[in-house]
Amino acid sequence: MITTILAFIVTLGVLIVVHEYGHYRVAVACGVKVLRFSVGFGRVIWRRQSSPDATEFVICALPLGGYVRMLDEREGEVHAPWIGQAFNRKTLWQRSAIVAAGPVANLVLAVLLYAGAHWYGIDEPKPVLSAPIAGSVAEAAGMRSGDWVQAWRDDAGEWQDVRSLGDLRWQVTQHALNRQSLRLAVTDASGHGRRELSLALERLDTRQVDAQLAKRIGLGAPFSEPVLGDVTADGPAARAGLRSGDRVLRVDGEGVVDAQQLRERIRAAGASEPARAMQWEIDRLGTLVRLHVQPRQVRDGDRHVGRIDAYVGRPPVMVRVRSGPVEGLQRGIERTWEVAAMSLRMLGRMVIGEASLRNLSGPLTIADYAGQSVNQGLIYYIGFLALVSVSLGVLNLLPLPMLDGGHLLYYLFEGLTGRPVSDLWLARLQRGGIAVLLAMMSVALFNDVARLLGLH
Repeated sequence: MITTILAFIVTLGVLIVVHEYGHYRVAVACGVKVLRFSVGFGRVIWRRQSSPDATEFVICALPLGGYVRMLDEREGEVHAPWIGQAFNRKTLWQRSAIVAAGPVANLVLAVLLYAGAHWYGIDEPKPVLSAPIAGSVAEAAGMRSGDWVQAWRDDAGEWQDVRSLGDLRWQVTQHALNRQSLRLAVTDASGHGRRELSLALERLDTRQVDAQLAKRIGLGAPFSEPVLGDVTADGPAARAGLRSGDRVLRVDGEGVVDAQQLRERIRAAGASEPARAMQWEIDRLGTLVRLHVQPRQVRDGDRHVGRIDAYVGRPPVMVRVRSGPVEGLQRGIERTWEVAAMSLRMLGRMVIGEASLRNLSGPLTIADYAGQSVNQGLIYYIGFLALVSVSLGVLNLLPLPMLDGGHLLYYLFEGLTGRPVSDLWLARLQRGGIAVLLAMMSVALFNDVARLLGLH
């Protein structure tokens, strides 16, 4: 819990500072006097100001945002010597640049974070897959346990190398959301017997990006041999006589091809009341051994599953994914663009009803994912931070009053008509924007609570 809270605070702090610093630096460059640079809202808990005429830097008690307060005649009287430094006196392109600088700073941060992750390198599972989920798109395409995915392409595109399982899953998700089929070049685990498969992702209902979508796609977990690891004392596996290193050959007379398939059979055995007994055939140092295994039944969400209290499967083969300076930067730009485009498409589909509002996430989900990524390691947290930075940049560019994109829309109107938006319409649009933002925040918070309670 402490790790989650600290990770959440650091995430917000970094993203807010970068966003507001973008506004601040461009404002200063354009000759605007900046009165206050604030991280957070509410009561000031830290303050620094080098001189009475300098910018006041503060940190406030509620860290859910920030702002840069600039000198502006619309917000109060401005003394004659400083009129030239007022925001409202600047040219249209200068005001637009200052407003756009915050979201742009978040997008630039994402590029650098993604690039840094590629420069440093990350250990990811090799794209060798376990058996696909029964009834899924992957099974229908002919994917088998032990398939090594070597490359992908669109119907009319060129083959692109698949460097890791994460790379593969990203392309599958992208193509599913775009309702495009995806062709894969696969071999066996040794790299022999190349063949091509086509995932019919265009047929999927992608209104909700969740575990059910992943299940319908059906890509298996990283391939893992059906070998037992640590066995808990006095658990079902230990009582049955199973030992670490046992290779499972058959369960109830049916062959076992990988650890994922074995785990699914164990889970399925717990669906009945009581848990169904299983007959296992194992290879123990070259000797065939038959054992009677009685899983214990546990509750998992809204159903019962079986457990044997033993680690099932060996760790997957890992590959080091690393890029050079130029390639890493290029990949950072590409990934930022892809995430931003995917975010906009998803928002658009939610607006027209083609995607579920359950895809909106709020601060509780962000905090949870922040904690999880920190526990996985620094490089995973960097990836998470980049993802949220893109989301923040895209959100702020939406043409909604109260957001930077709303102000840019005002300036577009001013540029086209030669006059600013009237005070009456500004007030009306402001009220409408607040209503929309409150509605979005309410839905996001509801989704957060529902996920924590297991309702989604």
